[in-house]
Amino acid sequence: MIYLITGGERSGKSSYAQNLALQLSDTPLYVATARKWDADFQNRIDRHQLERDERWTNIEKEKYLSEIDFTGKVALIDCVTLWLTNFFVDTKNEVSASLEEAKAEFEKIASQKEATLIIVTNEIGMGVHAETHIGRKFTELQGWMNQFLASKADQVVLMVSGIPVKIKGENSNS
Repeated sequence: MIYLITGGERSGKSSYAQNLALQLSDTPLYVATARKWDADFQNRIDRHQLERDERWTNIEKEKYLSEIDFTGKVALIDCVTLWLTNFFVDTKNEVSASLEEAKAEFEKIASQKEATLIIVTNEIGMGVHAETHIGRKFTELQGWMNQFLASKADQVVLMVSGIPVKIKGENSNS
C-alpha cells in the first residue's frame, strides 16, 4: 500500500503522515531524507527527532532508500523534496538524470513485499514562481516526480490548512 501525502509548506503533511503511520503500526519506520547542510539544518533534524517517541525506528538515508528493508513494515518517508534535492545537487542540476534516478530508486522500494509506504511531498509549484533558473528547474523536477508518485499511489491526500482532502483512493472522487 502506498500513501502519498502532499500539500504546501506547513500544511500539516508530516503530522497527518505520522498519525497515519501510528494507526497502521505500533512500530513504524521513519525515513528522513535530509542531507545535513549546516548547523541550522542539524538543529531542525534534532528537533524533528525529538517529536517522535520510542515507537519509531529512525533511519537517515539521503538517496538510496532501496537499501532499507521495508518488507512487511510501515514506513514514513519524509520528504520527497529533500530527497530530490540530493539527486538534483549530485547531478549538477540535471532534471532528467535526477528524475530517472529517483524513479528507479522508488520502483525498487515499491517492489518490496508487503511494504506500506507513507510518502510526504511538497506542492512547490503551487507557491510563488521561483526567481532563479535553478529554482524553476527544481520545481519542474518536483512536479514530475509528484505526478509519477501519485500515479503509483493507492491513496493520495492533499493537505490544505491542516485539513486532509483525499484526492485519490478510498472515499475520493478519483
